Amino acid sequence: MEVVRGAESVTVASLVEAATQGQSGALWRLQGIDRQLDANLVRHLPGTGGSAYTEEEVDVMLVVVAGTGTLTLDGTQSELSPGFLGLLPRGASRALLAGPEGLLVLTVHRRRRGMRIGRTEPAAAPPPCALHLVCERCHRHAIEADARYCSNCGTALPGRPAA
Repeated sequence: MEVVRGAESVTVASLVEAATQGQSGALWRLQGIDRQLDANLVRHLPGTGGSAYTEEEVDVMLVVVAGTGTLTLDGTQSELSPGFLGLLPRGASRALLAGPEGLLVLTVHRRRRGMRIGRTEPAAAPPPCALHLVCERCHRHAIEADARYCSNCGTALPGRPAA
């Protein structure tokens, strides 16, 4: 693969040649870190395909590079052959089924935001729960949500100002 100032390029023929016999799945994908697009060259073996699913996050452009198959998009079937170009809108149910030669497709979509580990804004504290008001002396739970004193022994409950 040749890389020029963040650009990536490769030939489909070299990817197919490098793939092992019977290899399915992604043969190639964009690798750059600071990019706005994701792209994958995916090989489906003859007669294989996935169950219908719905992509909720991104629209996907599908380009058939080689082979044949069937695309079912929201219940409507389209025959696939080299040169087919289609938009699979987010929210639409989709399924691919590879034909007898298999299917080689290029998919391109906006890059999904990855998971990030970090701090988030703290949520507002929930209102105090009466179940957590336990007398430190006799260990009895408060009966009322606004109780200030233990109904059994009269001890001030923790976290409540005495009146």
